[in-house]
Amino acid sequence: MATSRAQGRGAGAVVLAYLESRKNLAGSVCGLAGLGLTLAGVAGAYWPVVVAGLYGAGALIAPPERVDTPDFPDPAEQLGVVREDLGRLRDYVAEVELPPAAEGKLGELLDLYGALLDPGWVADVLATDPEAVHTLSRAIRLDVPECVDTYNRTRWWTRLTPGGESPERHLERQLSLLLEEAERVTADLRETEARRQQTHTTYLEGRREP
Repeated sequence: MATSRAQGRGAGAVVLAYLESRKNLAGSVCGLAGLGLTLAGVAGAYWPVVVAGLYGAGALIAPPERVDTPDFPDPAEQLGVVREDLGRLRDYVAEVELPPAAEGKLGELLDLYGALLDPGWVADVLATDPEAVHTLSRAIRLDVPECVDTYNRTRWWTRLTPGGESPERHLERQLSLLLEEAERVTADLRETEARRQQTHTTYLEGRREP
C-alpha cells in the first residue's frame, strides 16, 4: 500500500510538472487560438483536429525547461572544510606515539599544510587550483591517517614476531613522499604567482607610448 501511494504521488507530481511546463503553456495558447478559429467558423467540422494540431505544434516549438545546475560549494567553503579536517588530524596524531624522526617530519608536513590553508591570500591562490585542493584534501583525510594507523598496527605485530623491515622506516619514507608532494604543490602555486607577475609586467610594457 505504501508503494502504491508513493507511485501515485510520483505520477501526480509528473502530471503537475507537465501542467506547469512551458510546453503545456505554449500548447494551450495555440490550442486557444484554434478554438478562436473554430468560433470564427474557419475550422469547420474538423475543429478538434485543428485545436489538437495547434496544441501539439505549440508544445513542440516551446523552449525546453531549464534544469538547475548542481549547487556545489565554492572554493572558499571547500578550503574551510579541509582546514577543519586538518585540525582533526592534528588532534589525532597528538594522541599517537611516533618515533622522533617521523614525528619531526610529520610536524613539518602538517605545518606546511597549515600554511597553505591559512585564511588569506595564499589560500585564495590555492582555491584557484582544484587539483591542488584535491591533493591536500586527499593527503589530510586519507594518506596521513593511513600512514599513522598502519604504523601503529604493524609495530604491534613486529613486537610479537621481530624481523623484517622496520615499521619506522616505512613510516618515515611515506611521510617523506607526502612532504615532497606538498612541496610540489607549493612550488606550483608559487609558479602561478610568478606567471601572474610576468603577465602584469608584459601588460604594462604594452602600455608604453611608442
